[in-house]
Amino acid sequence: MAAGVACAEPPAPVPVARSLALDTAQSRFGFEIRSRLGQRIEGVFPRFEGRIEVLSDGRHQVHLRMFTRYVEIPGKPRYTGWMRGDEFFDADRYPVVEFDSVPYWPEVVDKGGVIEGRLILRGVSHPETLRVEKAECPRAGYDCDVVSRGNVQRGRYGMDSWQLALSDRVTFVLRARLSEAPKP
Repeated sequence: MAAGVACAEPPAPVPVARSLALDTAQSRFGFEIRSRLGQRIEGVFPRFEGRIEVLSDGRHQVHLRMFTRYVEIPGKPRYTGWMRGDEFFDADRYPVVEFDSVPYWPEVVDKGGVIEGRLILRGVSHPETLRVEKAECPRAGYDCDVVSRGNVQRGRYGMDSWQLALSDRVTFVLRARLSEAPKP
């Protein structure tokens, strides 16, 4: 059975009907990691970009890029330097973290649910899942944030320094708004 799956043809790509850009002025992309003593360390990606492709069959597909050279731990310059350094994001060698979802139905944004995709971090690629919270307004992404979280194990991406001081789990948090509201 496994051999049949391995030989199966990938599905044909669905054409893109239109593309919606994230509003980088109103959206926020960050992450959280806990120390082994329970302290929560919060970081932000002040520079990122994203778009949602609306496919011709009605499904959506999200593409996110976060720029590690600008990652910050607000108010903590030493932590910021460490996060950009070769023991964590290694911004000089890997300036971009990327997430590309598989196509999903837009109801996930309204009702909450999961969006699966592929994360590329430090040149390593693994399937990961974003958990989208139920929308707090009828036009999520325009009148309120679309909030999603994704937990990753940093060790899987070669970020295994400081294991005695920091948890292996990093939670990425996206609060997204779109840049242009649809026409009535």
